Amino acid sequence: MTLEQLVEQFAQNVVAQNEAIFRGDAKAGNKHVRKYGAAVDRLFAHGDAGRDALTVLLKHERMDVRVMAAAHLLRYRTAEAKAVLEDAAKGQGMVPFGAQQALKRWEEGTWALDPG
Repeated sequence: MTLEQLVEQFAQNVVAQNEAIFRGDAKAGNKHVRKYGAAVDRLFAHGDAGRDALTVLLKHERMDVRVMAAAHLLRYRTAEAKAVLEDAAKGQGMVPFGAQQALKRWEEGTWALDPG
C-alpha cells in the first residue's frame, strides 16, 4: 500500500468512526479505530516520509480528520498541529473536546501517540 493510500485509509476510518459514534454504534466505531490505528502505524513505520504524508490531512475539509491527524503529529510538526488543535478546541462537541484533550495531554507531558 502506498503512503497516499495509507493516508486515505486513515482519513476514511476517522470519518467512519465518528459516524458510528454519532449512531451510537461503539462496536463499529472501535473497528474503525483499529483500522486507522493500523494505517498510522504503517505510516510511522516509514519514518519521517510517512509523517510527512500524514501532514496533508492537517488541511482536510473535515475537522475530525484534521484533529486526529494533528493529535498524531504533535511531536513531529508541533506548531502546525497545535494550531489545528487550538482552532478546533474553540468549538463545542465531541471533536473539539478531543482537540482539548490532546492539547492537555501534550502540555502535561503524557501525550504518546508518536514517541518517535
